[in-house]
Amino acid sequence: MGALGASTAPIAFGAVKPTVERPRIYTCDEWGARPPNGTITVLNRKPTYIVVHHTAGGNSSDLSLEHAFQISRSIQDFHMDGRGWVDSGQQLTNSRGGHVTEGRHRSVEVLDGGRKHVQGANVANHNSEVIGIENEGLYSTVDVTPQLWDSLVQLVAYIAQSYGISPDMIRGHRDFNATECPGEVLYRRLPELIAAVRAELGTAPSPAAHLRSWPLLKPGEQSEKVLAAQHLLRARGVDVTADGVFGDVTFAAVSRLAAENGVAYEPCYASRTADESGFIGVTTWPLLVRTVHAGDTGEAAKAAQALMTARGQRFDTVDTPTWQRLLA
Repeated sequence: MGALGASTAPIAFGAVKPTVERPRIYTCDEWGARPPNGTITVLNRKPTYIVVHHTAGGNSSDLSLEHAFQISRSIQDFHMDGRGWVDSGQQLTNSRGGHVTEGRHRSVEVLDGGRKHVQGANVANHNSEVIGIENEGLYSTVDVTPQLWDSLVQLVAYIAQSYGISPDMIRGHRDFNATECPGEVLYRRLPELIAAVRAELGTAPSPAAHLRSWPLLKPGEQSEKVLAAQHLLRARGVDVTADGVFGDVTFAAVSRLAAENGVAYEPCYASRTADESGFIGVTTWPLLVRTVHAGDTGEAAKAAQALMTARGQRFDTVDTPTWQRLLA
């Protein structure tokens, strides 16, 4: 089982008739990329997941091709000079104007071949499994442009067709790392993206491809999920107030807990400024939850009770899958 709570094996969904036209993808040479400063790794297998990101930058009103090229150059500079990587971390970039550019060198060439994939650096600890698309903008509270959306649908459909990947294997960055990426609004549209890609390919949903991940909690949120997390932190001996409000003390406690347990800080790599080290997400919930039985007392039992009360449900045993259901 992977971080997603689902098998990481590709899901077969039958032969797909090649109906999706290859979108226009501007290569590294066309947008003026710097040469990579190391070897580009090409893996001798197909990716398992198609991962959607946002750049967490400004939502520009400039929808021009030249602006898309400048975004690609800016990301590459940051990744090479700021992160010390050999090249851009993502394989592909999609601008708010709907212009698609190659990110890491050789990504387009290898994608068109449909048998291998370029290993990027956009989903920590899962880069050998994914092909990642950075979408220009910050989508925490606002939606993507129609141009970006239409381009994303076509691009993802082409990737799925080229590699024979089920649309049910489309994921957001937060399904792998504790990050807001690709933004709350865009993340909530992923089921719509999956449906749109299915329509492009003419494929039916796979009954085996149910995603059960962990929710993302961040500062400012007030909910029974935050309350449950605080009780679970207290069960580990962390001194936080269980008030259901995600404030600075909770953020700092989660950040320390992750560091003490060897969970590397893996932010949204397109962002230069966001501090996500204390977010509660897919990598931190497994540190917190523990099996609770009927009649148990203590902080973990209080966490389970808070969630069951809020949902009007009752379980005699709350194990990991049950925690995921209660937190969904």
